[in-house]
Amino acid sequence: MPQSIHQSNRTQEWHCAGEHILSLGQRTLIMGILNVTPDSFSDGGRFFDVPAAVAHAQAMVAQGADVIDVGAESTKPGACAVEEQEEMRRLKPVLQALGKQILIPISVDTRKASVAQMALDLGVSIVNDVSALQFDAHMGNVVAEARAGVILMHMKGVPFTMQEDCWYEDVVQDVRCFLKDRLHEAEALGIAREQIVLDPGIGFAKKLDQNIALLAQLQVFQEFGRPLVVGVSNKSFIGTLTGKDVTHRLMGTAAAVTTAVLKGANIVRVHEVGDMQDVVRTAEALRDGHVRV
Repeated sequence: MPQSIHQSNRTQEWHCAGEHILSLGQRTLIMGILNVTPDSFSDGGRFFDVPAAVAHAQAMVAQGADVIDVGAESTKPGACAVEEQEEMRRLKPVLQALGKQILIPISVDTRKASVAQMALDLGVSIVNDVSALQFDAHMGNVVAEARAGVILMHMKGVPFTMQEDCWYEDVVQDVRCFLKDRLHEAEALGIAREQIVLDPGIGFAKKLDQNIALLAQLQVFQEFGRPLVVGVSNKSFIGTLTGKDVTHRLMGTAAAVTTAVLKGANIVRVHEVGDMQDVVRTAEALRDGHVRV
C-alpha cells in the first residue's frame, strides 16, 4: 500500500558540508539552476560570463531559492564531455564570487572527483552527481571525507549516448533497484545516509512514457527513507507533450512541478525560481488541504 502524502512528507534532514542542515518534508525546497556553460539546453551561454552568473544567482536567492546548483558541463542528451581543467576554469571564479555573496548552500553539478574537490574547497556544500558516483571511482571518497551532501541520480550510459539506451523491463522498478544499489554503495564508501538524497533522473535515458511513469509513481522511491529531488524544468518531454520549444515551456514545467510536489518530491530543481516558487507553494496548499504559515 503506497504511503499517504502526509506520511511521505514527514520531516527529514539533509546534512551537507559546512554544517548546513536542510530540513526537508514539510516544505518543498527549490534548487535554482545556474549553468556556466555555452551549450546547456535551456539557457546555454546566458550565464557563461562571471558577472552575469553571479547576478543570476543573487536574483534566484532573492526569489526564494533554497540551494543554488552550479554546473559547468552540459549533460543534455548528446552533450560531449568537458575536459576536467576546462570545467574547473569555468567554475572557479563563479564559486569564489558566490562564496562571498550568498549564504544559502551551493551545489556543484559534476561527475568528476577533482572538480568536486575544488568546489568543496571553495565552500560548496553539495555534490550533484548525475552518474551516482559511477563515473569517477574517487568521487565517493571525496564526498565522504568532506561530509558533503550528495545527490545520487539515475542515468544509463553517458549524456552523449544515453538516449540510445532507453530500454527497461519496468522503468519504475528498474530505477528503484538502481537507486537502492547506489544508496547502499554510497554508504559502503563511508557516506552517511543523512548526506544522501535521490533523483530518478527525469529525461536521462528516458523516453516520454517513461518520464511520465516515473513522475506518476514518485511515491515508490519513498521506501528508502531519503528525500527526493526532481528535475523537470523545460525538458524535452514537456516539449513533446506541448509542441513548444525550450523557450516556451513554462506552463508545461509548472504542471510537471505541481505533479512532483503532489507525488512527494522534497526538492524541485528549476530554472525559473520566482515562477516556480508560486507553483510550489500553491501545490503544497492543495496537497495538504491548508495554507502553510
